[in-house]
Amino acid sequence: MIYPNIPLAQTVIELCKAKGIQHIVISPGSRNAPLTLGFSNNPYFKCYSVVDERCAAFFAMGIAQQIQKPTAVVCTSGSALLNYYPAVAEAFYSNIPFVVLSADRPKHLIGIGDGQTINQKNVFDNHILYSANLKLDLKDENNLPGNEDLPIFKNLEDRLERFLGLQKDIQSFNEEEIQVAINHSIIKQGPVHINIPFDEPLYQTVDKLSVAPKVTEFSIKQKTIESYTLQECLEDWNAATKKMVLVGVNQPNAIEKKWLDELAEDDSVIVFTETTSNLNHDSFFPSIDQMIAPLTEKEEQALQPDILVTFGGLIVSKKIKAFLRKYQPREHWHIGKKDANDTFFCLTSHLEVTPNQFFETFLPKLTHYVKSHYHSDWMKVRELRLEKHQQYLEQIPFSDFKVFNYLFKAVPNHTVLQIGNSSAIRYAQLFTLNKTLEVYCNRGTSGIDGSTSTAVGCAVANEKQTTFITGDLSFFYDSNALWNNYIPANFRIIVVNNTGGGIFRILPGHKDTENFDTYFETNHNLTAKHLCDMYGLDYAIANEETSLEYALQGFYEKSEKPKLLEVFTPKKVNDKVLLNYFEFLK
Repeated sequence: MIYPNIPLAQTVIELCKAKGIQHIVISPGSRNAPLTLGFSNNPYFKCYSVVDERCAAFFAMGIAQQIQKPTAVVCTSGSALLNYYPAVAEAFYSNIPFVVLSADRPKHLIGIGDGQTINQKNVFDNHILYSANLKLDLKDENNLPGNEDLPIFKNLEDRLERFLGLQKDIQSFNEEEIQVAINHSIIKQGPVHINIPFDEPLYQTVDKLSVAPKVTEFSIKQKTIESYTLQECLEDWNAATKKMVLVGVNQPNAIEKKWLDELAEDDSVIVFTETTSNLNHDSFFPSIDQMIAPLTEKEEQALQPDILVTFGGLIVSKKIKAFLRKYQPREHWHIGKKDANDTFFCLTSHLEVTPNQFFETFLPKLTHYVKSHYHSDWMKVRELRLEKHQQYLEQIPFSDFKVFNYLFKAVPNHTVLQIGNSSAIRYAQLFTLNKTLEVYCNRGTSGIDGSTSTAVGCAVANEKQTTFITGDLSFFYDSNALWNNYIPANFRIIVVNNTGGGIFRILPGHKDTENFDTYFETNHNLTAKHLCDMYGLDYAIANEETSLEYALQGFYEKSEKPKLLEVFTPKKVNDKVLLNYFEFLK
């Protein structure tokens, strides 16, 4: 087998293998050549070459999102590393394991005006679980800092002994730091950064390893709920007649069905599920905004919970945030091992266990169901909302709203749906999606910058078909995501193109002015057709109801290439249709 000649590169590669990091996304460069040579010549690793570092990082994150294990990205020195930052921040807030391996120059070449050189140490400091800054190997005795830092030894034997001692210390330090970093990513589920200095020559290889890093094992100590805390929770729960469970971003099948069934049977409990919660039950309340937006003040007061229980990741709905900040529960419990966000400014308890652990400990100890009309009353409201929703769809013109209704209904059963940020995910909150779908969206930072790349990574890692539905600005912003040789033929992209940032038209401001058109809505006349021609995707177009129905008929049929459907909608109609929707529901 071919190995890089540099012991530090060998150490990084061997420890990645030992820790089960198999997917390696490499962006081209020279300083990272030792890592590139080592990873790409080892059959254990699945290596991908992605030129644009920002896309590469989101692509790797999309893989990690699916396999729930760390993936690694490898880049050269300089600004290449900074292009990873959007994905690092997203992984940090979305709890996705992710390892950044950045090549760097030796210390003596930093700050002297060399090209492709920046201060890489701790560069992600505010959005990283751990930063490991490794030490340069001592290549030979001439590499010793003898004149400045070491005493003058009387003979070569003393000098060599000192050299070998230093190298052993450096090797031990590097092995420990690499493993501490990777262990953080595995245990705490998030991004880590390992900065790796290499001196030239960079391209030399050997056929045998010169290192044998010692692998340190780790154990995860499971936390439990203290008995007095559990007792307090039980007493408060039994005394409350209005309990609301709100579920954010959640992995599919993460919660055992028996606990969901038990929550559904309690008439004092309503469960609000976001599109990204991947929780489905006939007695739960999806389409949160559809429920919340039309409420009168009297209805809002009636909905106010005594206890709010949250689990899962970040919440999309601004309407539920505004409601719970105005009508705060007496208690807010958050269940989860990671940090508890005080989103509604009333957090009272953080139960640092998984939802399954909590429900398994908590629900069997409930002695009775509290008499309440909380759930049944709001189920009646839900039925009315669904009726009004359907009535509205039948009377509106062709628009974003109507298009999303068609799109969500057309996604095949038992497939993966990735949704772009901004308007796409907010429209998704208004519809009850197919219960067989696995739904994802980058809600950690809620940025548009890597949605397409993440969806491509997801499609590569998941055998199921992946559909990505996005808006035009998000798609064009991340168009380098298609500069990728690994996109499977069953991948589907749908771009809803309203020729600008249509979501800004529903926000307060002066519309249809030159300032608004240029700096907020950012009008454009771009189309995805030429990108599809360049990157080898089948392209289809729709611009009214009949052509959309026709395009969707064969869109998911088996093909030799990935497919993209671009749906053009009238931007000056979309905002009115959406705003009138909430009025109609009232």
